[in-house]
Amino acid sequence: MDDEAMFVRTESLPRDSHHLRVRVHTPIGSAVVLWHGDPREADGRHLVEWTIDEDIRWGRNTRSAAAAEPELRQDGDRVNLRGRLHTTDDGAAFLQLGHWSVLLDLATPVPGSLDGSWVRIDVASENVTLYPYQV
Repeated sequence: MDDEAMFVRTESLPRDSHHLRVRVHTPIGSAVVLWHGDPREADGRHLVEWTIDEDIRWGRNTRSAAAAEPELRQDGDRVNLRGRLHTTDDGAAFLQLGHWSVLLDLATPVPGSLDGSWVRIDVASENVTLYPYQV
């Protein structure tokens, strides 16, 4: 199985404009995010991949985390993700959430000493999308 895919349960929510939102339930918490799959399949159990369409900016929407355990939670219109931050040789990064990872777009460099450390990422709910994983 792809380690970037996560098995979740989703519940569809009323549409706001043209976006279908779901409440996603994972082993590490729940949040409201966008659904980018068949609307008729928005309710159920799915293997999904996550995208975060908001640049990661150290010191703004990304900070060191006090707790050393993965977490997903809703905070108003924001989604908070806590996991281990890993950088790659080519300047990319990903957040390890337990057994799953989410690729990140870095707008500012992450201090090199933070590679492998626990961080909290706080992004707008409308910038987090689930894609059903096709096996």
